[in-house]
Amino acid sequence: MNTPGHEARRRSRLAACAAWAVALLACAILPAGADEAPPLLLAETIGQDTEVSRYLVSEKLDGVRAFWDGHRLRARSGKAFDAPPWFVEKFPARPLDGELWAGRGRFERLSGIVRREKPHDAEWREVRYMIFELPGAPGDFRERARLLRQIADEAGVPWLQAVEQVEVKDRQALERKLADVVRAGGEGLMLHRADAPYSTGRNGDLLKMKLIQDAEARVVGHVPGKGKYQGMLGALRVRTEDGIEFSLGSGLSDALRREPPPIGAIVTYRYRGLTRRGVPRFASYYRARGDF
Repeated sequence: MNTPGHEARRRSRLAACAAWAVALLACAILPAGADEAPPLLLAETIGQDTEVSRYLVSEKLDGVRAFWDGHRLRARSGKAFDAPPWFVEKFPARPLDGELWAGRGRFERLSGIVRREKPHDAEWREVRYMIFELPGAPGDFRERARLLRQIADEAGVPWLQAVEQVEVKDRQALERKLADVVRAGGEGLMLHRADAPYSTGRNGDLLKMKLIQDAEARVVGHVPGKGKYQGMLGALRVRTEDGIEFSLGSGLSDALRREPPPIGAIVTYRYRGLTRRGVPRFASYYRARGDF
């Protein structure tokens, strides 16, 4: 006799199997020379009514997102990173999702290392691949997190590590953890629903929590400067993935105003809430995502 609980578990297994098939297909259509963007899970911002006890919590790493397709490391755009062969030789022949990371507060250093067309071995010794998801694997996230720890242990190299996932009992405990991470130089927390099957796209299975919100937008225009910025960039005209356009002028250095991110570039901005129209309040330029 089928009960609601049995039916829910059956649907969960079917969803997991479907996701695993999608992941295998993704690997099949992403051969070593392809630059197709891999399907990834993207985070939403935590809400005030989120039941945090349902999630596993980890530090939000200030690194570069990287997808291991079983052969090469790829950026969110699909472009392959030129990692040294020794760096990836112990990686498994199955998809992994994670972050290239060089430690707290070292994003610019990391960005310079992984951008190079000819990798420097000594520089890549500073980099770790911190894995936090196992694309397409069956089971819930709690089980996938266990498998990630097993994969990292079996690889036996210090630069492949599973991101630590912990439980918190309530919102107060979560806020204490956020304060501890920020005090230590981190940028925030990630919350992954413990009972979630693997999925892709932006949804509530993955949440981010920061003291200051940030988001990404695509540059769609350059607004000429006036006054002291005559002959330079006045502001970037950007568009969010929701189709909201606004001008981003705060936070730009003189060097950026002379040589701004090109049209089509993805930039990160910081803000404090949204207007009724969905426009970010007090938006300030943070950095360019570059080729990532």
